[in-house]
Amino acid sequence: MASGGDERVEGRGPGLQTTAVHAGTDARQPHAALQVPIYQTATYTFRDTAELTAFMSGEVERMEYGRYGNPTQRAAEEKIAALEGAQDALLFGSGMAAVTTTLLTLLRQGQHVVLTDDCYRRTRQFCRQVLGRLGVEVSVVPADDLAALEAALRPETRVLVTESPTNPYLKVVDIPALAALKKGRSFKIVIDATFATPVNQRPLTQGADLVVHSATKYLGGHNDLLAGVIAGAAPLVQGIRELQAILGGVLDPHAAWLLIRGLKTLPLRVRQQNETAMRLARRLASHPKVDEVFYPGLETHATHEVARRLMSGFGGVVSFTLRADLEATGRFIDAVRIPRIGPSLGGVETLIEQVALMSYFELTTEERLAVGIRDSLVRLSVGLEDADDLEADLLQALEAL
Repeated sequence: MASGGDERVEGRGPGLQTTAVHAGTDARQPHAALQVPIYQTATYTFRDTAELTAFMSGEVERMEYGRYGNPTQRAAEEKIAALEGAQDALLFGSGMAAVTTTLLTLLRQGQHVVLTDDCYRRTRQFCRQVLGRLGVEVSVVPADDLAALEAALRPETRVLVTESPTNPYLKVVDIPALAALKKGRSFKIVIDATFATPVNQRPLTQGADLVVHSATKYLGGHNDLLAGVIAGAAPLVQGIRELQAILGGVLDPHAAWLLIRGLKTLPLRVRQQNETAMRLARRLASHPKVDEVFYPGLETHATHEVARRLMSGFGGVVSFTLRADLEATGRFIDAVRIPRIGPSLGGVETLIEQVALMSYFELTTEERLAVGIRDSLVRLSVGLEDADDLEADLLQALEAL
């Protein structure tokens, strides 16, 4: 595999785990505390009008008001920027706030955005329903079809949005090939790398302009916070920061502190999830009651060769279809004992969902098939339980079919 999430940040210096622990943290915190404090304040005061004037004139940098920044938030942003190899990062109250604020910053009436069909459905909805009302044209193309992506580009295209790996079929996008399409064109590549994490892949080093995460997932890692982040070149992030100050999708300081805690163990957690997911994917692929397994680490996956070239690990999500209908698939879901039924991913607890019910309940079987979702599709987000226990649990649940 390639060094998509190289152990060395920027090729030299501390390794990824050392960076996860120490980046964004001063050697000496106030009162000699080891941990970054939670700055639970909405506003910041000034000693006198001279200090206020110096701040307003740009002579000094400091905090002013909670909607524009917080020291705890800033520590988390610096840690994420270091992990991604980015100049800057900006946190939001959710992953969708990060996506929507970014797209509203980059796009104007009369312009065009291309996104892939495997993007998160709420991202697709925002582009079609909200950006469409604002006069932005939207094209949706297959994530693994480079020719279709190139054909969709227009002179007025300003943004190309995709996930890598995608949800739920875990297609890995050839980011360097996308970057090559920028020659002679003026658009930005935005990669939602939530499923990859900077441990398995760093899109900015492969040609992307911005990388976005639902930090609720792997970056937080404990299913106890909501957050989103965008990272990239400082001028791009600054433009998004200015719009965030208007729209207000900020992260609260306590959630930022929880995120810092989670980030410190990110490489350890993701490596374990990579290992367990690969084992489960191989076991499921050999089971007679499993129809197809979608995991980029398997040689049978459509984008396996791209994943091998660009990623250093294949992630903790395994999607698979059963030789079953809607009801029988539900019996399998109900028969597992360790995974909890839930719509998220990336935490220490294994979660499982029947995609047709969790995300596409309002559609008929025929309508779901039209958007590529089979009734028997299962998404498994592997946690940190013992791999032996998870494997045994899945095998006994398959007997319910």
